[in-house]
Amino acid sequence: MLALCLPAHLAAEELGAFARQIDSRRDLREGEVLFRAGDAFEALYAVHQGSVKTSILPEDGREQVAGYYMQGEIVGFDGIASGRHTCNSAALENSVVCSVPFAALEQLARTMPLLQQCIYRMLTRELARNHDIMLQFGIRDAQARLVAFLLDLARRCRRRGLSARDLTLRLSRAEMGSYLGLNLATVSRALSRLQDAGLMQVQGRHIKLLDPPSLKSLVAGESPRPQA
Repeated sequence: MLALCLPAHLAAEELGAFARQIDSRRDLREGEVLFRAGDAFEALYAVHQGSVKTSILPEDGREQVAGYYMQGEIVGFDGIASGRHTCNSAALENSVVCSVPFAALEQLARTMPLLQQCIYRMLTRELARNHDIMLQFGIRDAQARLVAFLLDLARRCRRRGLSARDLTLRLSRAEMGSYLGLNLATVSRALSRLQDAGLMQVQGRHIKLLDPPSLKSLVAGESPRPQA
């Protein structure tokens, strides 16, 4: 966890000072709300166990999934600019998050250059994530857009020491579709086609990537190489 989202390179005394700013560990049941759009922004939340999503509710009332956060990732950056959260966040499974009050974090960072650098890295990572999401929306082919999401998920799993081939999806197919701008039927058809092509195995929420190089070629707009 320290290597993923917290300042692991701080000296013991500094790390202790940082740890004292962690307000609490909060247990969330599946579906439980972490914060809502319009709530005052007070803290960042490190996902210690499980996973959470962020979403917005457009005027038509249909939930639009805006983000998916795994163990070791930080949620809550949306509230920094205005002082209020601009989206909702809820647990996708039974989860544990650590709350870090942002005002205390800012004050501590003024005396700890490494902590300040860590915050900048986290902000940069969040901007990069949003940029990657926009790139995924720019992929016109629905199947390639879905594959890009799965490959990104595989990279994030690898970073956590987890299998980059055997994936467990915490987002439902409908939520994945919402996140990627696709409808449920399109997501289901795309997964079926990818399985029929021998590129992956799909069993409920469990997906095994059988041929990552071909999947990457598909995202790049190339024809996947035939199976041997």
